[in-house]
Order: sequence, then structure tokens, then C-alpha cells
Amino acid sequence: MDTFVIEGGRRLSGRVRINGSKNAALPLLAASLLTDQPVKLREVPNLADIKNLIRLLGELGCRRTDEPADGSFGDGTVTMHSVDESLSHARYEIVRTMRASICTLGPMLARRGFAQISLPGGCAIGERPVDLHLRGLAALGAQITVNGGDIIAKVPSGGLVGNTIFLGGPFGSTVLGTANVMSAATLAKGVTTIESAACEPEIVDLANMLNKMGAKITGQGSPRLVIEGVSELGGCDHRVIPDRIEAGTYMMAAAVTNGDIVLENCPVDALLSAMHYLDTVGVHVEACNPVAATSPQKSAHRGCEDPMRCCVRVTSDRILHPVEVTTQPHPGFPTDLQAQLMTVLALADGNSVITEKIFPDRFLHVAELSRMGAKLIRHGPTVVISGVRRLVGAPVMASDLRASAGLVLAGLAAEGRTIINRVYHLDRGYDRMEDRLRALGAVIQRVDEKEVAEVAVPG
Repeated sequence: MDTFVIEGGRRLSGRVRINGSKNAALPLLAASLLTDQPVKLREVPNLADIKNLIRLLGELGCRRTDEPADGSFGDGTVTMHSVDESLSHARYEIVRTMRASICTLGPMLARRGFAQISLPGGCAIGERPVDLHLRGLAALGAQITVNGGDIIAKVPSGGLVGNTIFLGGPFGSTVLGTANVMSAATLAKGVTTIESAACEPEIVDLANMLNKMGAKITGQGSPRLVIEGVSELGGCDHRVIPDRIEAGTYMMAAAVTNGDIVLENCPVDALLSAMHYLDTVGVHVEACNPVAATSPQKSAHRGCEDPMRCCVRVTSDRILHPVEVTTQPHPGFPTDLQAQLMTVLALADGNSVITEKIFPDRFLHVAELSRMGAKLIRHGPTVVISGVRRLVGAPVMASDLRASAGLVLAGLAAEGRTIINRVYHLDRGYDRMEDRLRALGAVIQRVDEKEVAEVAVPG
């Protein structure tokens, strides 16, 4: 099992290009099940979750047609082609590796009339039920049962029929549920209106790609989606949006190391809430090549010509300031940046408060950060952070993807050596993070856990 060994205290500087979004690419890949024509995606990130979904799609008769002999991603271009529509069983052995496998349910059901997919299991960050997915698909007319741990969904003889569907839940809208219902509705008869739809940029990207395939979707980016069903969808060529969570993570890496980092291909328009709070803390994000002052884009998008693919420079004040933050569905502060922000605030001058409204149990990183000297007190869904002058390196355990990123940031800022175990979580959402951080000046190595004691300390 791989482990990160980090010698902290190095100031990060340099340039890094933000990869395509994992959370966008997964439902985009699943949407290739909606057509018998090739779907080409560009800038697909080279991640464990992506590889697992492509493997699942292969079992569902949707093959990657441009795969190199070594199985690599090359330039990030992936072409999927559904060639056998008789295969509709997503087995537990694959689904258990990645909850996002559920996003194959809507496309399979709509195109093939039948889908059988294993219920996703438990999750380290808390309960994540799929009842809203099933309720939405049932509102379109799907007949759904659960048997032997599998969701079995069938389309009646009359086909799926458009409907008005409310997708709100106890913690807000559901992103993958919106993706599933929206994808299924593209091939339903009549008009579907989804109320309390997810507004996340990844849903906007999926809607835009489905429209390229011939769908008729309006309202993406708002809580109300309107989908006019069509008889069939075709192929397309689509570029995946940049990963806002990866971008936010590197912004915070600059903050904890008092660094100076240039981010290329940065989706600032999808990070306005995060940048607002970072600015309050003392982290500054400025466009590298601002457009002319007369441009209407400048005031709204910090001077970038393309607010979803901007070049920005990230710097921070030497003294960071406390802040109170509550995670919310987009456009609020993203839950996927909560652990990383907690690391930043652990070094702020004063008391900060983070309240988790999306996954109230998403705090497994609190105990690990405390091992490094952070002063954190949890009260239910809220953590009070009393800033300290320094963190100290220690052995810690990664519990989930974003907690792993928060611990890496802590290791970069800490004095001495930090050993992070179970970094396979990190590989689900960050491509070669250790290599990219080393290029910015970090001292970080990936080693087998049995080799940790042999890693030399830099002079």
C-alpha cells in the first residue's frame, strides 16, 4: 500500500495546469450509453475512478475504441461506443469501488428499457442514499424494485413519459440524481420539468453535452430544468470542464505555504464562493492576463476572457485571518473543499467555524489534523478551529478522497516529516499529485509503506 512522505516547510511556487473535472467526466462517460454512436470526450483526467467507470461501461457493452495498447490516457481523449445493448447488469464487484457507478442507471434505463445495478454501499463521509434517484425515475414511469442488493428498473410498454419532478432532499439537491433523471428524460415522451435540480457546473456540462447529442434541455445552472424528450440521440465531440475542486485545492496549497502559484485552465466562474472566503482569509486570486477594463467580463469574472478556463496567480498574506463558513450546494461553498479549508484555517490568527450542511459526518480528518497540532473542537456538524502558529509533522491516516488532500496540505505546511497512509484515496481524484507538487518545490515522495523508514531526510 502506497504512502506519502512529506518534508514540510517549503514555499511553493511555479505553474500547474488544472485537469479535466472528475465529477463532470463520470456522468459524461455514462451518457455514452444513451446512443449507439461514438462519443468523444477530451481532457478526461487519468484517475482511478475514471478507469473503474470505463471498465464498468465495458461490461455494459460500451467499449473504449481508442484505447492505447498500454491502457494509458495519452492526451486525455477517450472515445466510447455502445456496441452491445443486451448487457445491462452493473455488478457489485465494480460498483462497490465507486459510488458514481449509479450514474449509469438513468442512461441504461432510457436507451435499453432495462437496468440492473448494485446498490452502492456505505461511505466514509456518511450516508448517501439513492432514494431521490429512484423516485425521479419512477415519476417518469419506470418500474423499480430492489432484489438481492440490486436495483432493477424496467420501462413499461408505453415507454418513459415526461413529468414534473421535485428532487429536493434533506441536504439539498442531488447531483448524480439530477444527472440520472435528466439523462433518462432526454428519451422520454413529452416534457419533463425537474424542480430543485442541482445547479453544479458538472450538471451544466452534462446538459451541454446532451444538447450536442440532440437533446433539448434548457435551464441548466438553475434549480429548474426543462427537458423536451426526443426519439434518439447521436454522438458528439465534447471537452470536459476543468476540475474546480482540484483548482481550489492548489489555491489552498499556496495559502498554507505562503506560496506563489499560477493556475492554468482554472474555472474561476465555478469557484466564486470559495474565492470569496479565501479572499477574506487573505488568499488572493488574480487573473494573469486581465482583459481590457471596458470588457463586461472583467468585473464579474476577475478579468478573465474565459471565466471557465482562466489563468490566475494565487498568493497569500503572511498572516491568515479567521472566517465562518457553511458548506452548501452550488453556488455555495463546496463540501469537497471543506477538509482543505480546515487545514488553512488551522494556521489562521484567530477562531474560525466550519459547519457541514451536505455531509454532517464528514469530519474523519479532524482527529488526524489534531495529531499534527491543530486545535479543533467538533460539535455535531460544526468544527471550531483555533488557529495555531505551526503544525508539526506526524504519521496520519487518510480516510477519504478530500480528507487525503487536506492532510497533504497540512504536511506541506508542517515542520518536519509527515507520513500519510492509504493515499490510494487520493488517486481517485488527483492525477499524480505528488509529481505536480514536487514541480512546485514540495519535498514529497510516494513509497511503499514498508519502505517509509528508509526514506532519507533532505539535508
